[in-house]
Formats: sequence, C-alpha cells, structure tokens
Amino acid sequence: MSSTKERLVIIGADATGMSAASQARRLRSPEELEIVAFERGDFTSYSACGIPYWVGGAVDERDDLVARTPEEHRERAIDLRMRTEVLRIDVRGRRVLARDLEAGKEYWTTYDKLVIATGARPLRPSLPGIDAPGVHGVQTLGDGQALIETLERTEGRRAVVVGAGYIGVEMAEAMIQRGYDVTVVNRGKEPMSTLDADMGRLVHEAMTGLGIEMVNDAEVTKILTDDDGRVRAVATENAEYPADVVILGLGVRPETELAREAGLPLGDHGGLLTDLAMRVRGYEDIWAGGDCVEVFDLMSGRERHIALGTHANKHGQVIGSNVGGGYATFPGVVGTAVSKVCDLEIARTGLREKDARAAGLRYVAVTIESTNRAGYYPGAALMTVKMLAERRTGKLLGVQIVGREGAGKRVDVAAVALTAGMTVEQMTALDLGYAPPFSPVWDPILVAARKAVAAVRAADEQPS
Repeated sequence: MSSTKERLVIIGADATGMSAASQARRLRSPEELEIVAFERGDFTSYSACGIPYWVGGAVDERDDLVARTPEEHRERAIDLRMRTEVLRIDVRGRRVLARDLEAGKEYWTTYDKLVIATGARPLRPSLPGIDAPGVHGVQTLGDGQALIETLERTEGRRAVVVGAGYIGVEMAEAMIQRGYDVTVVNRGKEPMSTLDADMGRLVHEAMTGLGIEMVNDAEVTKILTDDDGRVRAVATENAEYPADVVILGLGVRPETELAREAGLPLGDHGGLLTDLAMRVRGYEDIWAGGDCVEVFDLMSGRERHIALGTHANKHGQVIGSNVGGGYATFPGVVGTAVSKVCDLEIARTGLREKDARAAGLRYVAVTIESTNRAGYYPGAALMTVKMLAERRTGKLLGVQIVGREGAGKRVDVAAVALTAGMTVEQMTALDLGYAPPFSPVWDPILVAARKAVAAVRAADEQPS
C-alpha cells in the first residue's frame, strides 16, 4: 500500500457501516482511500425495523427491505467481503483477523482507519427448550426468513410472544395479521416499559381489545416441547401457554465482544464509548456507531444504549464525513421512539417519571385526552398525551402519546421542543398546522402544554 493511500476497514455492513463507507467514498476517491468492509451475514444495508411488517404481510418481499445490495456497494469501489467474520482486532498492530466463512480461510488485514459497526445481539436467555424448533428471534433478515418458513409449514395457529417492548408488540401485531391466536408473556407490570405504567396500561387495554392475551408480571421458566422436540408451550412459574411458534422479543445488547477483547472502552450498558465525532474515546483512528455504542442522553446527561436505525444512519454519516476529511458531530439524543400495534400508535420522547426522579429533578406530570382531528370530523379518535415539566422553570422534560391515527408522529413536535430546551409555556405559542381533518383547533400537544403550565404555576404556589 502506497504511503499516500489510506485504507479504511469497516466491521459490519449494515446501516452505520455502509453509511460511513458511502459518505467517505463521496469525499475521497479510490486513489486516495481504499475501503474494505467485512460482513458475516448474507445482506447489507437493510431495514431490520421493517422485519415485523414483512412477517405480518404489510411488506410483500424480503428484498423490499434492502436499501442497497453488495453489488451496488462494490460498484462504488467499496471492497465488500460478505460471509466474512472478523475474529480479532489488533489495535497495536493496526490490523484485523478475518475468517471467510465459506472457505474457512483466516487472514489479517491492516488498516489506517477502523470503523466498528457490529450492531447488537438479541437477548436469548439460557432456558430449557430455548433452542427447540419453532422458537425464533427476529434480529436479521435471515431470522425473519426462518420465521416465515416456520409459519408456512406449521399447521397450528397459536403464537406466544415473549417480551412486550417494541419488538414484542410489533411481532404480536404481525401474528394477529397472520390470523394467529396471540399470547404475550411480559415480565413487567405493563407492556412497553419505555412508557410510564399508566400509559403502558392504555397499551395493555388496547392489545386486549384486539384479542391478544396479555400475561404481565410473568417470567418464562422453560420452553416445553413435544415428542418430536418441537415447541408446544411456554411455561411460567404459575401456568403453561400452548404455542405452535414462539417469538422472542426481549430486547438487545451491544455486540461488543471484539471491542472488549481489544481493550476498547465500554460503558455501563456494554456499548462502546465515543466522543462527539463518533471516535472511540482515546483512539485517534478508530470510530464506532450504531447499536454497538452508547449515546449521550441530552435530557438526563447520562450515557444510554438505544438501538434505533435512525441513530445508526446518522452515526454512519458523521463517521464517513470525519474519515473522509470533513467534520461532523453527533451531539446526542432525547430518546424519541414510535411504534404501533394494529391501529394503536405509541410514542415517547424525553424522560419518564422514573427517569426524572433518577436524575434528581423536581417535576410535574399532567395527562390529557383529546382527539386526533376536529371532534365533528369523520374518523376523530381519542388520544392520550402525558407531559412532564420541571418545577420552577417549566422546562419540558418528556412526552408520551398513545392513540389512533395521527397520534404517533405528534411526538416529533415534543422532540424538537426538548432539543431546543423550550418551556411548556413557550410551547403553548407554537404555530402548529391546523385544519379539521388533521387536528382540533388546539392540538393535543398544546392542550397538554397548557395544562402543564397550570401545574407548574400551582406547584410554585405550594410550600417547598
């Protein structure tokens, strides 16, 4: 390799890795920068978030979820090596050890700059029967394909989803769409632990109304199998729930074993720690992004692990810009997320009540009910908005929304307000769009802000 040409090595070829590669290539030619990317799987640049909708039938084909194929990346002078797993990072020697999974061959590749985009791994508890046929996770396109193949050859119509976070709720919807009887086993008091329990209760009631059996406060102890070794039920301490298929939706953890073995810095949640430019802290020529890193929470001032494609793609753009000779930063997040189960939309941003307490904040919390459009307009439906504001200052701290059509994306108004550091009183003057098909005269976000203003004033009048 010539002294003037640098080599960028990327571990992981999904959102962060290939966004970084593409952005770096825009800024630097193949004569200036050689890009080598390793991917142990069969696909690149795909939407893992879309897998539940593919399984449920809303998305027709697997390849609809693929944004860019390996061939398309190679056409842009990116040396993409599929089915190749990186086994070791030698920081001192500035090289990585890779294994071609098809040929079984191992070899070293040196780097001038390294990007770690290894993603996250799904939680799969060590339980009896967890590896039985019919038990599925849904982290990759391959996982989704395997689940669909199981569903197509399984005669029974009973599905048990373990976990009631985003993936669990979305997979419950997918199975309802496929005509299955669905049971969700959840160890929390209510589904969607990213919400406060009172808002999670609304999700619980709606899921029950859809015909989903919700089993809360329950820990799975084993997967029961039949004489052929296939799954037949999920067992908790107190009951058994018949199942022809089991789907695990227990969340993910950062995939950072390579980084750990290389001595790179990890945070309390097991994710890599980076600076604002997405460089691994303490290492000038190593970057990391996506589900394998921890991000700075602008509201709590703490590092968090949040596995979202939005962050992963932004991280890749930042990394690619910096590797390519430009400059970009990722300042942090406010914790915005949105999901749905059938026609129920669920959204949140900022702090929950327990987050605010953990941060030592004094706050008020208000909850309002409103409609997604003018009450007289056809299709008007209720939504519930919960809003937290800091006492004394009135600074917005967090918003949670549960409702029907048009509810979920209203959280974006709150996310912008949080990022801008607005008070709830300032929010009441926001010039939001209005027409009867889209909103009441007073948008639900503004109604909640007005009630929060009153709560802040009332709290100020009380003795400290």
